Amino acid sequence: MEEVYKKGSLSLLGSIALGTGVMIGAGIFALLGQVAELSGTWFPYIFVLGAIISAFSAYSYIKVSNTYPSAGGIAMILKKAYGKSTITGSASLLMALSMVINESLVARTFGSYTLQLFEVENKELWIPILGVALLICALLINISGNKLIGKSSQFMSFIKIIGILVFAIGALWAVGFSLEGLIPKAIENTDYSATSYIGALALSILAYKGFTTITNSGGEITEPKKNVGRSIIISLLICTVVYFMVAFAVNSSLTISEIIQAKDYSLAEAARPAFGDFGLHFTVAIAIIATISGVIASIFAVSRMTAMLTDMELIPHSHLGMSGRIQKHMLVYVVFIAIILTIFFDLSRIASIGAIFYLVMDIIIHWGVYKYLRKEVKANGTIVLTAMVLDFIVLAAFLWIKASSDLLVLIVSASVMLLVFAGEKWFLSRADKSTQK
Repeated sequence: MEEVYKKGSLSLLGSIALGTGVMIGAGIFALLGQVAELSGTWFPYIFVLGAIISAFSAYSYIKVSNTYPSAGGIAMILKKAYGKSTITGSASLLMALSMVINESLVARTFGSYTLQLFEVENKELWIPILGVALLICALLINISGNKLIGKSSQFMSFIKIIGILVFAIGALWAVGFSLEGLIPKAIENTDYSATSYIGALALSILAYKGFTTITNSGGEITEPKKNVGRSIIISLLICTVVYFMVAFAVNSSLTISEIIQAKDYSLAEAARPAFGDFGLHFTVAIAIIATISGVIASIFAVSRMTAMLTDMELIPHSHLGMSGRIQKHMLVYVVFIAIILTIFFDLSRIASIGAIFYLVMDIIIHWGVYKYLRKEVKANGTIVLTAMVLDFIVLAAFLWIKASSDLLVLIVSASVMLLVFAGEKWFLSRADKSTQK
């Protein structure tokens, strides 16, 4: 996968496959149970609201990418808005870290679903072991530069979407689909606050953030000024339909308490009553395909992004005795961080930290577009501000929930962000002094 990327090398269909492939790679498998835990029987509609908020967010990315189509993607948008600054470097790193966090999320999801095929004791030990094994395999595949990975991405995306839709339609058919089922049932004697529903939105937004992968490939998409926006919109629409159908099928097959109990592998659990062992094996197979292909693509994408940040002289780099291109070194660093997260954090905490980093970065993007680029890229200021306010409300509610339920998530998130901003400021000030000598 070390080939040089060329303008016009990615078709409209290919970019849509890229976006949906990253989004569906883990979103629905890893996050469905987490969202249901915070929103009860309304969780299928939380995914729809998450898509609407993501569409508002996508507007800023589309407008800048239409004016400046670039393989630099998010880092390019930030540099255009804030220049070569601490904010640019720090926000870019937060995006990269959220992508690394997504890899550990996918890795643990792979472990959770794979173990449904086996009767083993101490699953809490085996989940991170399988997750780490997947990350190491994905690293080796990326380093080997297997060109088949790129060529098979469209096929893998197609298989995932068809497989998940077959599951959803089959599960709905098995429980007897009716329009009455579209109205959420009583919430099983559990009260959910408005804050909890908004907090669930934070996780649902994480399931759609894969559209930013399209932005990062803007320079390679054919007719980028027209097709970047189309790719993002179509990818979001496809994922919204898929997520809603799957969430509705799970909601129809299991009670909320059952979904929460099996939140790390809820799709597999929902397949049992409808199809027995065959349904279980089918769902697990689709999950394995989705997670394997998702983590391979994500590792490559984030290594590429961090390599670009190094080229832009926004982050430091050390070879640590390794030979070859910087991107290969970044592959090693990225996977190392993902392995640490996979070993020490469960799915819920990984998803929470990823959501916080992504929303903070997204708010910084919107403010930069509104304050510095709005006229230049001909963006509607009201839409950009709306996206920023929606992000802020969702982030604030999510932080409030975590402050009362899992303070460690806030401590880790705040500590890492402080380190990122302080480290970036130190690195750039040091670099400025060296150039002045």
